[in-house]
Amino acid sequence: MIEAVLFDFGGVILTSPFDAFAAYEAEAGLPPDTIRRINATDPDTNAWARFERREVGPDEFCSLFEADAAELGFTVDATRILDALHGDLRPAMVEALRRCAARFRTALLTNNTVPMAEQDGDGPMAEVAALFDVVVESSVVGYRKPEQRFYETACERLGVAPGACVFLDDLGINLKPARAMGMHTIKVGNPDVAIAELEDVLGLPLR
Repeated sequence: MIEAVLFDFGGVILTSPFDAFAAYEAEAGLPPDTIRRINATDPDTNAWARFERREVGPDEFCSLFEADAAELGFTVDATRILDALHGDLRPAMVEALRRCAARFRTALLTNNTVPMAEQDGDGPMAEVAALFDVVVESSVVGYRKPEQRFYETACERLGVAPGACVFLDDLGINLKPARAMGMHTIKVGNPDVAIAELEDVLGLPLR
């Protein structure tokens, strides 16, 4: 029986940064999925991983990311990568979250580079963050998805077992360990399709 609904932020509640990455790749004449390839190389120790654990700041990230790219034979402007991280809220997904929050425990599981408490003030992102019972951020806890303890932390703070959770993320690599722990997982590509699947799991209209 589901007791808690867990959401990723970018690519689920927000539009996906991968769309902005693709636009930059096309503009810069880079092969499709270049940014994904860079991020997938040495994924626990590369610039991206260190940035999400807040081991480095933006300037050092840019230098390290451009060095990671150069090792693979690419020239990139890492400042454009940072610009791509600012997505827009998906109203339908926010409404689904509101309805979930009225009936279930909710958590936000996000790999981010700056804690949400240091962003946005009292703006719309803060209003959405306030809908969650628990927020787990890589930049705060110092570890990140897909590390198992990230999911364990969410469950501990919610007071629920993994098998009582459903988790939505746009990356299969982040869903795999959650599924192995017993969570029901939903991969978010088309948000309308994902919401429909969540409705089926919860037996609750979310639109």
